[in-house]
Amino acid sequence: MQERPRRPRWRERISLTLDLIRANPTGRIALKIFIAIAGALVVTIGIALIPLPGPGWLLVIAGLGIWAVEYHWARRLLGFTRRHVHGWTRWVTRQSLLVRIVLGSVGLVFVATVVWLSLKYSLGIDVVAEAMHYLATH
Repeated sequence: MQERPRRPRWRERISLTLDLIRANPTGRIALKIFIAIAGALVVTIGIALIPLPGPGWLLVIAGLGIWAVEYHWARRLLGFTRRHVHGWTRWVTRQSLLVRIVLGSVGLVFVATVVWLSLKYSLGIDVVAEAMHYLATH
């Protein structure tokens, strides 16, 4: 019979601490409330940052990870997300260099378009119009 690999000590300590908190009815409710609020805060910030270049999706997944500590549905959704991200990554790495360049270019155009539209409609700055005006006058 094969032994399961031992979890890191810090994970065992966190698991023990969470079990001690859950053993008390008040602690269990307080933990659920804390996890719900912390996860919602991180997911909300992540969703707000998705259109901008940066860690938007990473924060959404981190928020799911926080919720997964206490909620089974979040654990399942996080597992689903991991499987699909790993599958996508494996598929992309098997593709030719040309396909990867095209995928990267499409991603870059998408991010640039989102940034341009965000600046234009949020702050009233039309980067394309400003660039065209600059090129016409210089």
